[in-house]
Amino acid sequence: MSQASPVIEAGGVTPPATVKVWDPLVRIFHWSLATLFVVAYATADEVEKVHIAVGYTIAAIVAVRVIWGFVGPQHARFSNFVRSPGVTLAYLRDIMLFRAPRYIGHNPAGGAMIVALLVLIAGSCVTGIMMTTDAYWGSKVLEEVHEVFANLTVGLVVFHVLGVLLASFEHRENLVKAMFTGRKRA
Repeated sequence: MSQASPVIEAGGVTPPATVKVWDPLVRIFHWSLATLFVVAYATADEVEKVHIAVGYTIAAIVAVRVIWGFVGPQHARFSNFVRSPGVTLAYLRDIMLFRAPRYIGHNPAGGAMIVALLVLIAGSCVTGIMMTTDAYWGSKVLEEVHEVFANLTVGLVVFHVLGVLLASFEHRENLVKAMFTGRKRA
């Protein structure tokens, strides 16, 4: 006597097995940072108290994520996804040729993007915090640097979203859903 599979999709097809990839902290960090960055960017010249409060919150969660990158589970660790520039460039070439290998965790381009985004956002946080001190209050130069960090971050976010869409298409996998559920196809 055979037992029926507990999960069956429409049409009677059993879905492929999935594996846990991204832990709750990584997923909450990702979506919180995305939301908070939009709020910070939108309130930059409009609602200073909100902008500053959101900026400090971003600084705190980025600090937690950096620590988690060293002590968290396998796929959260920088050592799992940060690769050399050569490996990253080779991966970018391969993805453009639609022959890039699939990774369970972040691919080399995704790893480079995470590092770049963390650096730019940390730069925005540091310059923003500096502008609230007596030493740098009203500094136009620092304000410009802060804005450059924020605008470069927007540019990287666009490339990040395009990269996620391209990798999702190439590997026939919904990476946005995976960042919500924490699971990917095995």
